[in-house]
Amino acid sequence: MALLPCPTVSNDLKNIDTGVHSKAKSRVTIKGTVLEEIGNKVTTRAAQVAKKAQNSKVPFQPTKTANDNEQLKPTASVKPVQMEMLASKGPSPTPEDISMKEENLCQAFYDALLCKIEDIDNEDWENPQLCSDYVKDIYRYLRQQEVLQSINPHFLDGRDINGRMCAILVDWLVPMCVAIMDQFLQVQPVSRKKLQLVGITAVLLASKYKEMFSPNIEDFVYITDNAYTSSQIREMETLILKELKFELGRPLPLHFLRRASKAREVDVEQHTLAKYLIELTLIDYDIVHYHPSKVAAAASCLSQKVLGQGKWNLKQQYYTGYTENEVLEVMQHMAKNVVKVNENLIKFIAIKNKYASNRLLKISTIPQLNSKTIKELASPLMGRS
Repeated sequence: MALLPCPTVSNDLKNIDTGVHSKAKSRVTIKGTVLEEIGNKVTTRAAQVAKKAQNSKVPFQPTKTANDNEQLKPTASVKPVQMEMLASKGPSPTPEDISMKEENLCQAFYDALLCKIEDIDNEDWENPQLCSDYVKDIYRYLRQQEVLQSINPHFLDGRDINGRMCAILVDWLVPMCVAIMDQFLQVQPVSRKKLQLVGITAVLLASKYKEMFSPNIEDFVYITDNAYTSSQIREMETLILKELKFELGRPLPLHFLRRASKAREVDVEQHTLAKYLIELTLIDYDIVHYHPSKVAAAASCLSQKVLGQGKWNLKQQYYTGYTENEVLEVMQHMAKNVVKVNENLIKFIAIKNKYASNRLLKISTIPQLNSKTIKELASPLMGRS
């Protein structure tokens, strides 16, 4: 069951009372006690509980005092046995939409506190590039953006171009170019003659967005063998930016994969294999609609499974937001892509050749990619591909 990102447990304990709504406190008496005994006066808790005692299902006995000025004694802390009982209930259900309700956020916070999820950013405070103070806010924002800028399934149905044509183009494009191209093609019908123009313009936009020094526009004219003029590329650039409303910050699977790899503390081989699995999805039109975070989680889980690095654990579920069952369908598509490439069932081998280089550990040639695990995962989809 998925766990969405929530406030850091270790860093936010001092301000825990301000981040939890009072509704959550009255709902479960035991959990409220755990939170409110951290840095709070008992008089505050007594006033709150007495005010809501009539509506609470759990009976409450108010503390008796000798006089009004006498300070109350602190309530007893929850026993470890009770915490284990609460933790054994498992993570709370998470809604499909990333903007979950406040009570669900509180429940996820309780789960993290009681299950003692390790804070993987705790030791990064000395490195300003890792942004440990607000890295969780960054990933929460990325999860929101992937929903707002999502791609619909089969968005090319009824158009002049199809998934196979896009796969030919995508075979030599980089991930961000593909993201720009998919977003544009979803909202703007394009003829076959202009598909390559869209692709080359997406490369131009991606280079301007990502690189310090982007290539000259005449270079793009040259690599298309003068199929398009510089004026046509500029016109298409203007059209794409207008249709996308200049929103080029769509999250990519690689952004989320870094987080997943950090949560597991994977080695370079496993991380590179996950990147290879992600890039193979670029030529698979059937999974273009999956959110980047889900694709990244599936790649991380499958690479771990293929290399025999253990099971998908609670810590990985917490930081990726997905259980193994939730990414199973994506893993099946990834395994299908591996089988197709290895058995030469498709012509698009640029990505495989790229990852066959020494620089990328020849990861596309490892024997584990021909293992029984891969073939069993791919088998349900091979018949209908």
